[in-house]
Amino acid sequence: MKYKLSTLVGATAVAIGLIAGPAMAEDAGIIVYNAQHESLAKEWAEGFTKETGIKVTLRNGGDSDFSNQIVAEGTASPADVFLTENSPAMVLVESAGLFAPVDADTMAQVPQDYQAASGKWVGVAARSTVFAYNTTKLKTDQLPKSLLDLADPSWKGRWAASPSGADFQAIVSALLQLKGQAATADWLKAMKTNFTAYKGNSTVMKAVNAGEIEGGVIYHYYYFGDQAKTGENSKNVALHYFKNQDPGAFVSVSGGGVLASSKHPKEAQAFLKFVTGKGGQEVLKNGTSFEYAVGKGAESNPKLVPLVDLQAPKVDATTLNSKKVTDLMTAAGLL
Repeated sequence: MKYKLSTLVGATAVAIGLIAGPAMAEDAGIIVYNAQHESLAKEWAEGFTKETGIKVTLRNGGDSDFSNQIVAEGTASPADVFLTENSPAMVLVESAGLFAPVDADTMAQVPQDYQAASGKWVGVAARSTVFAYNTTKLKTDQLPKSLLDLADPSWKGRWAASPSGADFQAIVSALLQLKGQAATADWLKAMKTNFTAYKGNSTVMKAVNAGEIEGGVIYHYYYFGDQAKTGENSKNVALHYFKNQDPGAFVSVSGGGVLASSKHPKEAQAFLKFVTGKGGQEVLKNGTSFEYAVGKGAESNPKLVPLVDLQAPKVDATTLNSKKVTDLMTAAGLL
Protein backbone atom coordinates (compact mmCIF):
# COMPACT_ATOMS: atom_id res chain seq x y z
CA MET A 1 0.00 0.00 0.00
CA LYS A 2 1.32 3.45 -0.93
CA TYR A 3 1.16 6.47 1.35
CA LYS A 4 1.70 10.10 0.51
CA LEU A 5 4.80 11.61 2.05
CA SER A 6 2.70 14.19 3.89
CA THR A 7 0.61 11.41 5.41
CA LEU A 8 3.72 9.56 6.57
CA VAL A 9 5.18 12.73 8.08
CA GLY A 10 1.92 13.50 9.84
CA ALA A 11 1.61 9.97 11.22
CA THR A 12 5.21 10.02 12.42
CA ALA A 13 4.70 13.34 14.14
CA VAL A 14 1.62 12.03 15.93
CA ALA A 15 3.53 8.92 17.01
CA ILE A 16 6.42 10.99 18.34
CA GLY A 17 3.96 13.26 20.11
CA LEU A 18 2.27 10.31 21.79
CA ILE A 19 5.61 8.94 22.96
CA ALA A 20 7.26 12.22 23.93
CA GLY A 21 4.21 14.13 25.16
CA PRO A 22 4.05 12.78 28.73
CA ALA A 23 7.84 12.87 29.07
CA MET A 24 7.95 16.47 27.90
CA ALA A 25 5.16 17.40 30.30
CA GLU A 26 7.01 15.71 33.14
CA ASP A 27 10.24 17.44 32.17
CA ALA A 28 8.48 20.82 32.32
CA GLY A 29 7.88 20.14 36.00
CA ILE A 30 6.25 22.70 38.25
CA ILE A 31 6.77 26.40 38.83
CA VAL A 32 6.95 27.52 42.45
CA TYR A 33 6.53 31.16 43.39
CA ASN A 34 8.82 31.09 46.39
CA ALA A 35 8.72 33.78 49.07
CA GLN A 36 10.48 31.50 51.55
CA HIS A 37 14.24 31.58 52.08
CA GLU A 38 15.89 30.70 48.78
CA SER A 39 18.24 28.15 50.34
CA LEU A 40 15.39 26.37 52.15
CA ALA A 41 13.18 26.20 49.06
CA LYS A 42 16.17 24.95 47.03
CA GLU A 43 16.67 22.09 49.49
CA TRP A 44 12.97 21.23 49.33
CA ALA A 45 12.99 21.33 45.53
CA GLU A 46 16.10 19.20 45.21
CA GLY A 47 14.81 16.65 47.72
CA PHE A 48 11.47 16.42 45.92
CA THR A 49 13.10 16.03 42.50
CA LYS A 50 15.44 13.35 43.83
CA GLU A 51 12.49 11.42 45.25
CA THR A 52 10.06 11.83 42.35
CA GLY A 53 12.03 12.84 39.27
CA ILE A 54 9.75 15.88 38.87
CA LYS A 55 11.56 19.10 38.00
CA VAL A 56 10.93 22.21 40.11
CA THR A 57 11.54 25.74 38.85
CA LEU A 58 11.81 28.28 41.66
CA ARG A 59 10.97 31.91 41.13
CA ASN A 60 12.09 33.82 44.20
CA GLY A 61 10.53 36.97 45.64
CA GLY A 62 8.72 38.41 48.63
CA ASP A 63 5.45 37.56 50.35
CA SER A 64 3.55 40.72 49.42
CA ASP A 65 5.03 41.01 45.94
CA PHE A 66 4.07 37.49 44.96
CA SER A 67 0.63 37.48 46.58
CA ASN A 68 -0.28 40.68 44.75
CA GLN A 69 1.22 39.33 41.53
CA ILE A 70 -0.83 36.14 41.77
CA VAL A 71 -4.01 38.12 42.34
CA ALA A 72 -3.17 40.32 39.32
CA GLU A 73 -2.40 37.27 37.15
CA GLY A 74 -5.57 35.50 38.24
CA THR A 75 -6.30 32.26 36.40
CA ALA A 76 -3.53 33.10 33.92
CA SER A 77 -0.79 32.71 36.54
CA PRO A 78 1.99 30.36 35.43
CA ALA A 79 2.59 29.34 39.05
CA ASP A 80 1.69 25.87 40.28
CA VAL A 81 2.63 26.36 43.94
CA PHE A 82 2.99 29.38 46.23
CA LEU A 83 5.24 29.27 49.31
CA THR A 84 5.38 32.12 51.84
CA GLU A 85 7.23 33.15 54.96
CA ASN A 86 4.08 34.47 56.67
CA SER A 87 0.38 33.64 56.43
CA PRO A 88 -1.17 37.03 55.47
CA ALA A 89 0.07 36.54 51.89
CA MET A 90 -1.68 33.16 51.78
CA VAL A 91 -4.89 34.74 53.06
CA LEU A 92 -4.81 37.35 50.29
CA VAL A 93 -4.57 34.70 47.56
CA GLU A 94 -7.16 32.51 49.26
CA SER A 95 -9.57 35.44 49.54
CA ALA A 96 -9.26 35.94 45.80
CA GLY A 97 -10.42 32.34 45.28
CA LEU A 98 -7.22 31.31 43.52
CA PHE A 99 -6.20 28.24 45.56
CA ALA A 100 -7.26 24.65 44.95
CA PRO A 101 -8.07 22.50 48.00
CA VAL A 102 -4.96 20.87 49.44
CA ASP A 103 -5.08 17.07 49.26
CA ALA A 104 -6.48 15.52 52.43
CA ASP A 105 -3.38 13.32 52.88
CA THR A 106 -1.24 16.44 53.01
CA MET A 107 -3.49 18.27 55.45
CA ALA A 108 -3.42 15.21 57.69
CA GLN A 109 0.37 15.61 58.06
CA VAL A 110 0.06 18.98 59.82
CA PRO A 111 -1.74 19.89 63.09
CA GLN A 112 -4.84 22.06 62.72
CA ASP A 113 -3.11 24.98 64.43
CA TYR A 114 -0.86 25.26 61.38
CA GLN A 115 -3.35 24.93 58.55
CA ALA A 116 -6.23 26.84 57.00
CA ALA A 117 -9.66 25.68 58.16
CA SER A 118 -10.81 26.07 54.56
CA GLY A 119 -8.32 23.41 53.46
CA LYS A 120 -6.96 25.77 50.79
CA TRP A 121 -3.43 26.09 52.19
CA VAL A 122 -1.25 24.40 54.79
CA GLY A 123 1.58 25.35 57.11
CA VAL A 124 5.07 24.32 55.99
CA ALA A 125 7.22 25.95 58.71
CA ALA A 126 7.01 28.49 61.54
CA ARG A 127 9.02 31.26 63.18
CA SER A 128 8.85 32.94 66.58
CA THR A 129 8.82 36.64 67.38
CA VAL A 130 11.67 37.61 69.72
CA PHE A 131 13.27 40.69 71.23
CA ALA A 132 16.96 40.61 70.29
CA TYR A 133 19.00 42.68 72.72
CA ASN A 134 22.58 43.77 73.25
CA THR A 135 23.92 41.98 76.33
CA THR A 136 26.35 44.80 77.13
CA LYS A 137 23.53 47.35 77.29
CA LEU A 138 20.60 45.44 78.80
CA LYS A 139 20.37 42.99 81.69
CA THR A 140 17.59 40.44 81.89
CA ASP A 141 15.73 42.38 84.57
CA GLN A 142 15.65 45.42 82.26
CA LEU A 143 13.93 43.64 79.36
CA PRO A 144 10.35 44.47 78.35
CA LYS A 145 7.84 42.08 79.88
CA SER A 146 5.49 42.53 76.91
CA LEU A 147 5.68 43.74 73.33
CA LEU A 148 3.21 46.40 74.44
CA ASP A 149 5.79 47.80 76.88
CA LEU A 150 7.78 49.14 73.92
CA ALA A 151 5.12 51.84 73.57
CA ASP A 152 6.14 53.31 76.92
CA PRO A 153 8.06 56.61 76.73
CA SER A 154 10.92 54.99 78.66
CA TRP A 155 11.73 53.00 75.51
CA LYS A 156 12.08 56.03 73.27
CA GLY A 157 15.14 55.71 71.04
CA ARG A 158 16.04 52.32 72.47
CA TRP A 159 14.52 49.73 70.12
CA ALA A 160 14.32 48.96 66.42
CA ALA A 161 12.30 47.06 63.82
CA SER A 162 11.89 46.71 60.06
CA PRO A 163 8.33 47.98 59.49
CA SER A 164 8.40 47.71 55.69
CA GLY A 165 8.92 43.95 55.74
CA ALA A 166 6.23 41.25 55.66
CA ASP A 167 7.77 39.73 58.80
CA PHE A 168 7.00 42.70 61.03
CA GLN A 169 3.64 43.31 59.38
CA ALA A 170 2.64 39.75 60.29
CA ILE A 171 3.50 40.51 63.92
CA VAL A 172 1.30 43.62 63.78
CA SER A 173 -1.44 41.50 62.19
CA ALA A 174 -1.36 39.26 65.26
CA LEU A 175 -1.46 42.29 67.54
CA LEU A 176 -4.53 43.54 65.66
CA GLN A 177 -6.31 40.21 66.05
CA LEU A 178 -5.42 39.90 69.73
CA LYS A 179 -5.92 43.48 70.96
CA GLY A 180 -8.21 45.12 68.43
CA GLN A 181 -7.91 48.12 66.13
CA ALA A 182 -7.87 50.93 68.70
CA ALA A 183 -5.12 49.37 70.82
CA THR A 184 -3.08 48.50 67.73
CA ALA A 185 -3.38 52.03 66.33
CA ASP A 186 -2.26 53.48 69.67
CA TRP A 187 0.71 51.11 69.87
CA LEU A 188 1.78 51.94 66.31
CA LYS A 189 1.56 55.66 67.06
CA ALA A 190 3.81 55.19 70.09
CA MET A 191 6.12 52.97 68.04
CA LYS A 192 6.58 55.80 65.53
CA THR A 193 7.82 58.00 68.37
CA ASN A 194 9.95 55.41 70.14
CA PHE A 195 11.64 53.17 67.58
CA THR A 196 14.38 53.36 64.95
CA ALA A 197 13.64 51.95 61.49
CA TYR A 198 16.01 49.61 59.67
CA LYS A 199 15.49 47.73 56.44
CA GLY A 200 15.44 44.00 57.10
CA ASN A 201 15.57 41.91 60.27
CA SER A 202 19.22 41.01 59.74
CA THR A 203 20.06 44.72 59.63
CA VAL A 204 18.17 45.23 62.88
CA MET A 205 20.19 42.46 64.51
CA LYS A 206 23.47 43.88 63.21
CA ALA A 207 22.59 47.27 64.68
CA VAL A 208 21.79 45.66 68.03
CA ASN A 209 25.04 43.71 67.94
CA ALA A 210 27.03 46.86 67.15
CA GLY A 211 25.43 48.72 70.03
CA GLU A 212 23.67 51.24 67.78
CA ILE A 213 20.41 50.31 69.49
CA GLU A 214 19.64 48.36 72.66
CA GLY A 215 17.16 45.90 71.20
CA GLY A 216 14.94 45.02 68.27
CA VAL A 217 11.86 43.01 67.34
CA ILE A 218 12.77 40.29 64.83
CA TYR A 219 12.20 36.59 64.17
CA HIS A 220 14.34 34.04 65.99
CA TYR A 221 16.11 32.38 63.07
CA TYR A 222 18.26 35.37 62.14
CA TYR A 223 20.19 34.90 65.35
CA PHE A 224 20.60 31.13 65.01
CA GLY A 225 21.60 31.40 61.37
CA ASP A 226 24.34 33.89 62.18
CA GLN A 227 25.53 31.84 65.15
CA ALA A 228 25.84 28.79 62.90
CA LYS A 229 28.20 30.76 60.63
CA THR A 230 30.74 33.15 62.13
CA GLY A 231 28.55 34.76 64.79
CA GLU A 232 30.10 38.12 63.90
CA ASN A 233 26.70 39.82 63.68
CA SER A 234 25.29 38.29 66.86
CA LYS A 235 28.17 37.84 69.31
CA ASN A 236 26.78 40.59 71.57
CA VAL A 237 23.15 39.52 71.09
CA ALA A 238 20.79 37.37 73.13
CA LEU A 239 17.14 36.56 72.52
CA HIS A 240 14.28 37.41 74.85
CA TYR A 241 11.11 35.33 74.45
CA PHE A 242 8.04 37.16 75.76
CA LYS A 243 5.99 33.96 76.31
CA ASN A 244 2.82 34.17 78.51
CA GLN A 245 0.55 34.33 75.41
CA ASP A 246 1.85 37.86 74.85
CA PRO A 247 1.45 39.40 71.36
CA GLY A 248 5.25 39.42 71.32
CA ALA A 249 5.23 35.62 71.59
CA PHE A 250 3.43 35.35 68.25
CA VAL A 251 4.43 32.37 66.10
CA SER A 252 4.04 33.10 62.40
CA VAL A 253 3.06 30.26 60.08
CA SER A 254 4.74 29.89 56.70
CA GLY A 255 2.26 28.56 54.17
CA GLY A 256 2.05 26.54 50.99
CA GLY A 257 -0.79 26.29 48.50
CA VAL A 258 -1.55 24.91 45.05
CA LEU A 259 -2.97 27.34 42.50
CA ALA A 260 -6.37 26.36 41.12
CA SER A 261 -5.05 27.31 37.68
CA SER A 262 -2.03 24.96 37.94
CA LYS A 263 -1.24 23.14 34.70
CA HIS A 264 0.32 20.34 36.76
CA PRO A 265 -2.02 19.90 39.73
CA LYS A 266 -1.00 16.32 40.52
CA GLU A 267 2.69 17.18 40.63
CA ALA A 268 2.01 20.41 42.57
CA GLN A 269 0.03 18.53 45.21
CA ALA A 270 2.82 15.95 45.44
CA PHE A 271 5.35 18.73 46.08
CA LEU A 272 3.27 20.14 48.93
CA LYS A 273 2.89 16.67 50.40
CA PHE A 274 6.67 16.22 50.31
CA VAL A 275 7.36 19.57 51.98
CA THR A 276 4.96 18.85 54.86
CA GLY A 277 6.01 15.21 55.14
CA LYS A 278 9.03 13.53 56.68
CA GLY A 279 11.52 14.48 53.97
CA GLY A 280 10.59 18.15 53.83
CA GLN A 281 10.34 18.60 57.58
CA GLU A 282 13.71 16.93 58.15
CA VAL A 283 15.21 19.63 55.95
CA LEU A 284 14.05 22.08 58.63
CA LYS A 285 15.61 20.01 61.40
CA ASN A 286 18.95 19.36 59.70
CA GLY A 287 19.31 22.34 57.38
CA THR A 288 20.44 25.92 57.90
CA SER A 289 17.12 27.78 57.91
CA PHE A 290 16.54 27.33 61.67
CA GLU A 291 12.79 27.64 61.15
CA TYR A 292 10.45 25.42 63.13
CA ALA A 293 9.15 22.16 61.72
CA VAL A 294 5.33 21.96 61.92
CA GLY A 295 4.55 18.46 60.65
CA LYS A 296 3.00 15.96 63.04
CA GLY A 297 5.77 14.24 64.96
CA ALA A 298 8.43 16.33 63.21
CA GLU A 299 11.39 17.57 65.23
CA SER A 300 12.88 21.04 64.89
CA ASN A 301 16.56 21.87 65.14
CA PRO A 302 17.62 20.97 68.70
CA LYS A 303 19.20 24.42 69.18
CA LEU A 304 15.76 26.05 69.11
CA VAL A 305 13.47 26.62 72.08
CA PRO A 306 10.75 23.98 71.55
CA LEU A 307 7.53 25.30 70.04
CA VAL A 308 5.51 24.08 73.02
CA ASP A 309 7.70 26.14 75.37
CA LEU A 310 7.14 29.43 73.54
CA GLN A 311 3.71 29.92 75.16
CA ALA A 312 2.50 31.59 71.98
CA PRO A 313 -0.88 33.36 71.89
CA LYS A 314 -3.74 31.67 70.08
CA VAL A 315 -3.92 33.38 66.69
CA ASP A 316 -6.04 32.32 63.73
CA ALA A 317 -3.53 32.53 60.88
CA THR A 318 -6.33 32.41 58.31
CA THR A 319 -7.76 35.77 59.38
CA LEU A 320 -4.61 37.88 59.67
CA ASN A 321 -5.48 41.06 57.79
CA SER A 322 -2.49 42.42 55.89
CA LYS A 323 -4.49 45.19 54.14
CA LYS A 324 -5.84 46.57 57.42
CA VAL A 325 -2.38 46.40 58.96
CA THR A 326 -0.70 48.34 56.16
CA ASP A 327 -3.50 50.93 56.37
CA LEU A 328 -2.94 51.32 60.12
CA MET A 329 0.85 51.47 59.72
CA THR A 330 0.53 54.04 56.96
CA ALA A 331 -1.77 56.13 59.13
CA ALA A 332 0.85 55.98 61.91
CA GLY A 333 3.55 57.17 59.53
CA LEU A 334 5.45 53.88 59.55
CA LEU A 335 5.06 53.08 55.84
